[in-house]
This record gives sequence, structure tokens and C-alpha cells, in this order.
Amino acid sequence: MENINSAVETLVSSSNTFFILLGAIMVFFMHAGFAFLEVGTVRHKNQVNALVKIITDFAVSTIAYFFVGYSIAYGADFFASATDLAQSNGYELVKFFFLLTFAAAIPAIVSGGIAERAKFYPFLIGSALIVGVVYPFFEGLIWNGNYGYQAWLEATFGAQFHDFAGSIVVHGMGGWIALAAIILLGARTGRYREGRPVAFAPSSIPFLALGAWILTVGWFGFNVMSAQTMDGISGLVAVNSLMAMVGGTLVAMLMGKNDPGFIHNGPLAGLVAGCAGSDLFHPMGALVVGGVAGALFVYTFTLFQNKFPRIDDVLGVWPLHGLCGFWGAVAAGIFGLESFGGMGGVTFMSQLVGSLTGVAVALIGGFAVYGLVGAIAGLRLSQEEEYNGADLSIHKIASTSED
Repeated sequence: MENINSAVETLVSSSNTFFILLGAIMVFFMHAGFAFLEVGTVRHKNQVNALVKIITDFAVSTIAYFFVGYSIAYGADFFASATDLAQSNGYELVKFFFLLTFAAAIPAIVSGGIAERAKFYPFLIGSALIVGVVYPFFEGLIWNGNYGYQAWLEATFGAQFHDFAGSIVVHGMGGWIALAAIILLGARTGRYREGRPVAFAPSSIPFLALGAWILTVGWFGFNVMSAQTMDGISGLVAVNSLMAMVGGTLVAMLMGKNDPGFIHNGPLAGLVAGCAGSDLFHPMGALVVGGVAGALFVYTFTLFQNKFPRIDDVLGVWPLHGLCGFWGAVAAGIFGLESFGGMGGVTFMSQLVGSLTGVAVALIGGFAVYGLVGAIAGLRLSQEEEYNGADLSIHKIASTSED
């Protein structure tokens, strides 16, 4: 009987390890989506820089999260023997890999907002500080109950803050941190003339679409596998993610007047908003949440690009991740309620207060980190470097040969 129990335990442990490993790989591949979405959106002279930033940011994020960030969030470290680390089929190691892919999404999001005019190494330093300190502080508050924050919310408002797959913890943090960096950098040279925006056309709609598709497909690993164990798999999460994606796509298509940029970002807006309550919503609720996110993205991106010259957000990461993430987390306190067809266990006030806390941490952390880095090393390329493009100025090579 002991042998049977041991075999079952090993099977369960192995299955959970394999399950979360697949999730980690899917979310890891989403970083290729971030890269190609940026490559397709920026001008040709900045395509190489877009690709290089995403992969180097991931490497820097790994070091920062492994040695500092993961410990801040979960009170765990890897300063043990390999034998100890391999216990239970290395599940804790793979869990770290999975959560790392979430953490590394923060600088990937920021990258899209500050494209075409940011210095390379200063922003890598900023990425290390964000992933090593700022993000895991809030991650630990929400996903590990650090400092009694969740207990306080429950005692005060009747429920803990619910963010199943990171509408605020990941996307909201990334979007609002990006806003701080965007404001500190200012607009690209030539982007506005006499207060009016000058259109910089995307360099490649096919690359933009490829990036959006990679992100959309990978998102089902992002959401469904946030359960982290096999027995937590939920078909409801999968279908709600699908419906939120569809809602965002269709509304962005209609409001964006068939613009391919809006159409391919629409599903991402819906998915961002659907993360928090994907395990709670009724599919029809998820469709509404995604649709509102699609509308929010198109409207705010257009408004801020035309009316607020200093906020030159190249990929629209603040409305896409910041605002839609905020909406999604708050929406979990509406459409997650049983009276709206949801699973219950949430309150509107907890979702609102938790979301506002995330915004505050992101803005304070973003301005502190990028303000400090800017004061020491500078954030922005020179006017000549920006004119020549980040590819030649930083990497000494263009994306295509002249032959």
C-alpha cells in the first residue's frame, strides 16, 4: 500500500510540474509576441532595437528575480544544494520559472511605450530595479498576502482582492510603470508640430499582426495555467478568456473603423481585462468585460495621442495594459458577483481599493526608478542618435541590408 501511495504522489507531483512547465513555456513564448508587436509598430530604423530589448530585458529580469525579487514576493530563495532544489521533481523551480515569465512581462510592456528614443543600458538597469524590487513588492501583497494587506481588505470590505491571472498585478503594473517612463522621456522628436500629432506609420503590419497572434495564443497559458496545479484546471477560465478576447476584437474593429492596429490590439485589451476574473465570470460577463476594454483602448489611445503631446506612448501600452488592467480588476468586483452571474467571493470595494493600490505602487515605483536612473545616466538618446535611429546608434546595424 505504501508503494502505491508513493507512486500516486510521484505521479501527481510530476503532473503538476509538467503542467506548470508547459505554462511557463507558453508565457515565455509570449515575449516573442511582445517583440514582434513592437517591431511591426516602430519605424524601420528602430526594429533591431525592439528585438534586442525584449530578449536582454528577459535576461536581466531573470537575474533580478532569481536573486532578489522572488524572495521579496514569496520569502523563498535558491541558496540550497541542487539535491534540495530538485525535491518534488523540482516543482518549486518550475513555479519560479512560470512566475518569472510574468515578472519579465513588466519591462517588455514598458519597452513598447518608450520605443524609438530610449537609451539602452539605463533602461536595462531600470528593468532590473523594477523586476527586483517594485513589482515583487506588490506581487507579494496580492499573491502571497504579505504585510497583512489581503487580511486587511477582507476585514474591511468583506473579501480579499482577487486577481487570478494578473490584470493589475502584471498588466496594470506594467502599464502604469510605463506611463511614468513615458512622461519622463517626453515625446519623440518630430512627433508633434505646433501641437498637432504627426503620424509615424507602422513599419510592418504583418509583424504587428504576428506579435498580436503570438500573444493571443500564449495568453491561454497565461490564464488557464495560473491555476499552477492540474487539479485547478478550469474550462471556465479558458472560455472566459476566449470571450473576453472576442469582445475586445469586435469592439476595437467597430470603434477603430477597421484600422489593423486597433483590430490586432483589441483582443489583447480584452485578454488583459479578462485576467483578473477569468475564474469567476459567466462567459457572457467576460464578453462584456472584453468589449468594454476594447472600447477603452481605442478611445483613450486616440485621445491621448492627439491631445496630450507629452504622453507619446508608441504601442499604447498605458491604455492597453494600464487602463484595461484597472478596468478588468474592478470588473471582477462587478461581473464576478453572483447577482451578475459570477461565482461570487468578491466585493466591489476590495477590487477598487486593491486596483488603486496597484496603480499607486506602479506610479511611485516607476517615477522613483526611472527618475533615479535618469538623474544618474540619462534616459534619452541625443537628437542626432534618435534621428539616425536606435538600430544604428546603439547596435551599429540596420534591420535590412542596403544591397
